Amino acid sequence: MVEASDQSVENGVVSADMVNAPANGWLVVHRTDSDMAPGPVVGYAPLRMGENADVAAILQEDVAPGDMLMLMIHSEEGGMSTGVFEYTLGAKEDGPIRVDENLVMKTITAQ
Repeated sequence: MVEASDQSVENGVVSADMVNAPANGWLVVHRTDSDMAPGPVVGYAPLRMGENADVAAILQEDVAPGDMLMLMIHSEEGGMSTGVFEYTLGAKEDGPIRVDENLVMKTITAQ
């Protein structure tokens, strides 16, 4: 579960109020649009298994007001190193977690 709302990204950070992660992993910020498909990664933050409050992901690209962002839980599995985010779009390393075949995510709009 990811709890987040539309927010200012003026400070270069996207925050989730609460993330309940089924395993250690990452909160990954993807660009998205009205098609709701996850696009390129623009930021990420580490997660511990269980409840994580006030998770802040530092943006690594400029995000403009009005841009849609998808905050998604990714795993810490399949990569070469633990504690290093290794996902690239479509890769298996540190890939998205699914619960009942659904991605665990929340879409917000940058303000």
